[in-house]
Amino acid sequence: MSKILEIRWHGRGGQGAKTASLLLAEAAFNTGSYVQGFPEYGPERMGAPITAYNRISDERIRVHSNIYEPNYVVVVDESLLSSVDVTAGLKADGAVIVNTEKAPDEIRSYLGGYQGKICTIDARKVSLSTLGKYFPNTPMLGAVVKVSGLMKEEDFINDMKQSFAHKFASKPEVIEGNTKALEMAMKEVKGL
Repeated sequence: MSKILEIRWHGRGGQGAKTASLLLAEAAFNTGSYVQGFPEYGPERMGAPITAYNRISDERIRVHSNIYEPNYVVVVDESLLSSVDVTAGLKADGAVIVNTEKAPDEIRSYLGGYQGKICTIDARKVSLSTLGKYFPNTPMLGAVVKVSGLMKEEDFINDMKQSFAHKFASKPEVIEGNTKALEMAMKEVKGL
């Protein structure tokens, strides 16, 4: 990669968009990339819209601002499509990745004329089948790695296993489920 790859995450407070952006930054850092992962929010509360960002590059990143022209947009909550212009500034050669059970063609009408690639993943289904509860951030993290080709999938999974082992040291029973959620999400992304 010779340029900066920029990703903007749209979610709601409590859905894990911020956590997913930070995990992605950590995984990319562990592959030798320069990274930024940061949220944008004020006094929001659980359920309020939030935005998080990633910058990933093989060269030092000298810009420190929000991301206005992302390569990829990740929409963790489908309901945001009717209230937030999620494709604002999205590069035509990028992609939007939406958490929905709908097919990519069914989502296009919600995207204000965006003509680029649309990918969908049913993060609810993936999460419930692998974790037993609805945590959309882990499947969305797997989906963004699959769609972007940011890193080798095997390297990503191995790195995330180590990250989960550290993050969930007191709850080792959730490590396998989170790993399976990543793997399943990468297989079930539609629109590639």
